[in-house]
Amino acid sequence: MSKLKILPYKRKRIGRTDYRKRLALLKSEKPRLVIRKGIKNIQVQIVNYEINGDLVVIGVHSNVLKKYGWTFHKGNIPSAYLTGLLCGKIAKEKKIKEAVLDLGLYTSVRGSVQYAATKGVIDAGVNVPCGEEILPEEDSINGKNISADVHKKFLEVKEKIIGGKIKNEK
Repeated sequence: MSKLKILPYKRKRIGRTDYRKRLALLKSEKPRLVIRKGIKNIQVQIVNYEINGDLVVIGVHSNVLKKYGWTFHKGNIPSAYLTGLLCGKIAKEKKIKEAVLDLGLYTSVRGSVQYAATKGVIDAGVNVPCGEEILPEEDSINGKNISADVHKKFLEVKEKIIGGKIKNEK
């Protein structure tokens, strides 16, 4: 007779999920602020744990910034901040007051795109435990270090998000 070989979960085996880290986040019983970065975009979500699978309560992709007039790259620090700000504004409207940060398998790097999105959510009024020293500097967030055009457009789009005005698409 052959003995059965016990294999770990597939996602653990192929390196896509750190179950110890996930369990630690789930023990808080708070919604998770999930930030996932691509080369050309960023996605910010508020996710609740359910027994049958995680439930995405709010999901904002950086491509939505086009509706607000953002014409620049959608994977940099200013666009990450604006995406986080929009997600945080929607979270406040849905009465979500706090969340824990879930970076997944990303390495925590001070001033990164993930922390720019986190700062956007925090500035919108959602309480996310995070040290001030790890967040990006203001010049990085508002695009001053990229160009004057990016800075000007950043301020316009930020005002539209805070004010709730959306550019009419035709």
